[in-house]
Amino acid sequence: MGLRFTKMHGLGNDFVIIDGREQPPSLSAAAIRAISDRQTGVGCDQLIILEPADPDVADVRMRIHNADGEEAEACGNATRCVAHLLFDERGTQRLSIATAAGILSAAETGDDVAVDMGRARLEWQDIPLAEEVDTCHLPLQEGDLANPVAVNIGNPHAIFFVPAVDQIPVEQLGPRLETAPLFPQRANIGVAQQLAPDRLRLRVWERGVGLTRACGSGACAAVVAATRRGLVDRQAAVELDGGTLRIDWRPDGHVVMTGPTATSFTGEIDGSLLEPRA
Repeated sequence: MGLRFTKMHGLGNDFVIIDGREQPPSLSAAAIRAISDRQTGVGCDQLIILEPADPDVADVRMRIHNADGEEAEACGNATRCVAHLLFDERGTQRLSIATAAGILSAAETGDDVAVDMGRARLEWQDIPLAEEVDTCHLPLQEGDLANPVAVNIGNPHAIFFVPAVDQIPVEQLGPRLETAPLFPQRANIGVAQQLAPDRLRLRVWERGVGLTRACGSGACAAVVAATRRGLVDRQAAVELDGGTLRIDWRPDGHVVMTGPTATSFTGEIDGSLLEPRA
């Protein structure tokens, strides 16, 4: 038997979304890797499974799996895509989504979707880091990258600031930094450049995925990090390879991300991908 899915993306950060609210599928890590493979599967950065949630708490539960099969806590662009699906289904402009990182609220804003990603966490044990250090100046260096800022936006991020992002070989440095001993749960590695007092350029190596065209939680982390360094003032547009997100680090500590979503296609995953051979 096959499995129905919807392929969506937020600025090129793409997802296979499976509606498991009636019957949640049981997918192994091998099956998730097979589905996520861009040559032999559907292809995606993350596979998303929708599950029923306690109606007193949230409208739906979302489980996030990176392309390597590991489960992730949060994904901002996936949250916006799921919200868009449910806005159309329910005829509403606001809803809440339960994730491993907590309850996230989403709102339709014109043609875009805004998601409150919750409070940015800045303490070393909340990132988490392997030891107590100044999270605004991590003792970490790899090649031309050094002195990053650590931020947790439902998942761990390290943001490096450089004069010119496009001169940094993120594909080479990202994998080594992701697995640095300082990050016991690995980390998403962002490389950012200040373009203006209210604009950043960003590329992100996502743990378990690789270099993506856009990373929503990474954009949130970059604005928080840039604010802590005095480069922006809590609000900024973030230019990613796939387009631009608008980020607002509110006075209450919550980080709100706004941007577009799109549906690519729907289809059915063949049963051979659901039980791949070892």
